[in-house]
Amino acid sequence: MSKSNGRIWPYAIGTSITLVFSFCVATIVVTQSTNLQPSDNYMSYYQDADANANELIEARIAFDKKYKIEYINNGLFSQDSIVKYKLTDLNGNPISDATLVIAISRPETKKFNQRLENPNVENGIYSFNDATFPKAGIWNIIAKITKGEDTRFLNIKADTRKKEVSEF
Repeated sequence: MSKSNGRIWPYAIGTSITLVFSFCVATIVVTQSTNLQPSDNYMSYYQDADANANELIEARIAFDKKYKIEYINNGLFSQDSIVKYKLTDLNGNPISDATLVIAISRPETKKFNQRLENPNVENGIYSFNDATFPKAGIWNIIAKITKGEDTRFLNIKADTRKKEVSEF
């Protein structure tokens, strides 16, 4: 039987440390090369939404103390859909001088993403006439409402096959 003189252990430990360090570097390189993904909730990157979560919540509370926003569609259709929102103050008076921007997307792909600005405004009802929903099913509709210093996001899941709508 041959005896080991103990020289293999330093090489094994050195190789292990080198491999662990290499995997750490590879993880960092691969992670940094990935794209930042827009948030489904705040029309920004997830990192920005996470970093500013408290400010976004406080802005929503401040907005809701002054105004009421409603998604008022009566269903979505594949073509010629109109996406409508109604903005009023808490007394029910229409607000027609706010800025509304909406982002439309599918939950599973970014292929059909749309960003719509400059709605038609009449008596507090903001209408986006150029919305298209080329695929049947569930769509995310995210609205950013700005009135003066106040901003709020309203996130809706709507389905072209049903009239059901839910806020997320």
